[in-house]
Amino acid sequence: MKRVVILGSTGSVGRNACRVAEALRDRVQVVGVAAKTNAAALAEQAEKLGCSYACIAEPKMRDQLSAALPGHCRALAGLEGILEIVRADNVDMVLCSIVGTGGLIPVMEALKAGREIALASKEVLVMAGSVVMPMVKRYHTRLIPVDSEHSAIFQCLGSRAPANVERLILTASGGPFRKASPEEMKNATWERALAHPTWSMGQKVTIDSATLMNKALEMVEASFLFDCPEHRIDVVIHPQSIVHSMVEFTDGVIMAQMSVPDMRFPIQYAFTCPERCPGGLEKLNLSKVGTLEFEAPDTERFPSLGFAREALRAGGTMPCVMNAANEVAFERFRKGGIGFTGIWNVIEKTMQAHRTVENAGLDDILEADRWARVKAASIEVNG
Repeated sequence: MKRVVILGSTGSVGRNACRVAEALRDRVQVVGVAAKTNAAALAEQAEKLGCSYACIAEPKMRDQLSAALPGHCRALAGLEGILEIVRADNVDMVLCSIVGTGGLIPVMEALKAGREIALASKEVLVMAGSVVMPMVKRYHTRLIPVDSEHSAIFQCLGSRAPANVERLILTASGGPFRKASPEEMKNATWERALAHPTWSMGQKVTIDSATLMNKALEMVEASFLFDCPEHRIDVVIHPQSIVHSMVEFTDGVIMAQMSVPDMRFPIQYAFTCPERCPGGLEKLNLSKVGTLEFEAPDTERFPSLGFAREALRAGGTMPCVMNAANEVAFERFRKGGIGFTGIWNVIEKTMQAHRTVENAGLDDILEADRWARVKAASIEVNG
């Protein structure tokens, strides 16, 4: 029985993780859940899953949470509450699906406590992969990716030696603007950008998919996660979202992982890895799918992939700055302060203004994150 804590349990990935845990009750026990502000949903999850702990990130909502919880479940609040849960003796794995950079400290503390990490918050590695990945080895534990693309690569690689890998190939659906003109993208509304063609996800990752910043973040994550240089990471557009990613080996063979687009597949594998078991999920019928398409990304209309390559080549604090600028640009677009294409302008100008700190430690990374947010918020854009 694997004892799991789910951070970000009321979000899209978190809700799916709870569903997977329910389906695997004979293998997975959820001992704790944590959410930002949705106390009602959090209490409902804690009761349904029989949790020992429930934590609300907003301290002012602790009493509200406590009143809604069953007697066997402790109510906690704030970062300290989250850290108490991940350090608890009855925890084997922490699934982190906290949106943005808020998952960094909980993941680091969970690693220090020897917990396995199931990571859905790609920003953790984009921001501080150079710090986090060495901790995985230092504390003799595992970090298992939950992103569908990185889970696919993780499964394709297995125990194969890195020396046998030629390149990693991340797939991208292309988002709602795959065939849109520059003018259409310039005038794109919030609602239009949220209309993802194949995946059902939270708002942040859906907008990131529309700009292809999601794939840019995934390129950086893949570099840290699999210790792979930038020039050996490629992206291919695959509108059907059936092939989740591929690995090309030095002999020219390409291995791919396929399934219907459902986040419960990578979540389930993270919970049961390296074993596999039935989870009641829809099986892929290739005859019904019929055609699988692949095409090169348009890097002129979608500059995000270029940002990722620049960030990886610069190294140091630049990936963190790219991520922070993207988070600020997302919020500015959400609030109507900039247009859709203005997201790219904010990221590009923030990166151009940054002086990279090489061999960055955690303090350098946190300072770069702070600086980038201030800078990105102040940049004037026309798009």
